[in-house]
Amino acid sequence: MGFEVVQRFRVQIPVKPERRTAVVVERDTMRRIREAVKNGTLESPFRASDVNRALNIDYAGVFLPKHRVGNPGGFTQHFIQIERGLYRLK
Repeated sequence: MGFEVVQRFRVQIPVKPERRTAVVVERDTMRRIREAVKNGTLESPFRASDVNRALNIDYAGVFLPKHRVGNPGGFTQHFIQIERGLYRLK
């Protein structure tokens, strides 16, 4: 019984980068919102669509109410809701 010699190759398998945690995403988003308000890219008061456009994101419609003063989930409170869909920084 003969064995055939097989040449082995080193294969690199792509690995996804470590997922960002919710805390890191929140911190980064808040930093970007504050900067946008400060430099005039985002005028206060603002709507979720304004934030999405200014930051090139798609989740402000969830982020703003989730982090408003008096949110029912007890999340960090970063925004004051002026009226339905209209917010400003706390």
